[in-house]
Amino acid sequence: MTDSSALDPEDRKIVTLARSARARNGVPEGAAVRDETGRTYVAGTVALDSLKLSALQTAVAMAVASGAKSLEAAAVVTEAETASDQDRAVVRDLGGARTPVLVAGPDGTVRTTVTAG
Repeated sequence: MTDSSALDPEDRKIVTLARSARARNGVPEGAAVRDETGRTYVAGTVALDSLKLSALQTAVAMAVASGAKSLEAAAVVTEAETASDQDRAVVRDLGGARTPVLVAGPDGTVRTTVTAG
C-alpha cells in the first residue's frame, strides 16, 4: 500500500478526481489522467448495450478527443487489485510504457503503482 498523503500533490489530485467520478456516477470504476500540459480528464465506466469502456479507457479517449498528445500519469479507483492489461495498454498508447498508473481502492488509498508498459 502507498500512503496517499505521501503522493505528489498532482498525483493525489487525479486519485481524488477518479474517486469522485466513481462515487458521483455510481459506477464500478472512476479514472483520471493528466496530460503533458497538466490538464486532467475524468471519467467513469461506460456500460451501454452497444458500448463498453472501462473508466481508464474513457478518460484516455476524452484526453485524445481534447487534443492531448501525451500523458504524464493515470489513476483508477476500483475494487480490482491492479489495472487490467487493456487499461495499461490504452495508457501506454498515449503516454508511453513508463507512464505511471496509480491503482486505488474505493477509499482512495493507493494500493499499487504500475507502469503502462
